Amino acid sequence: MSRSPFPASSRGFTLIEILVVVVILGILAAIVVPRVMQRPAEARITRVKQDIAGITTALNLYKLDNFRYPGNDQGLQALVSKPSGQPEAPNWKGPYLDRLPKDPWNQPYQYLQPGQHGEIDIFSYGADGRPGGEGENADIGNWGD
Repeated sequence: MSRSPFPASSRGFTLIEILVVVVILGILAAIVVPRVMQRPAEARITRVKQDIAGITTALNLYKLDNFRYPGNDQGLQALVSKPSGQPEAPNWKGPYLDRLPKDPWNQPYQYLQPGQHGEIDIFSYGADGRPGGEGENADIGNWGD
């Protein structure tokens, strides 16, 4: 009869020990996963804020050259190609942006001049694509923060 070189207590894990570890991992996953799943929403909102800051900078350069912001009819497209119509852009030195970005939900950014929150409003309607909402569905604009 051969004997194992290892004592009986070190031969492996018991079923109870494995179940305890699985339960602990399940509890940890229940705590961590919801927090990690919120990160994509935060990342999309951060991207919107960065895009809006870039568009705002481009609009300010446009205004510096042309003495006013583009009208609502001209919209943000005036940053990419010379606008026609009113108000005129006599000193257009663009393009001020290579292309118009879309929000993380693949929708165009909205523009109002005059804005409801200031001289101009640049905003995204959020995940639901509709005015208002909360959380990731909330409107995100240059009036926040």
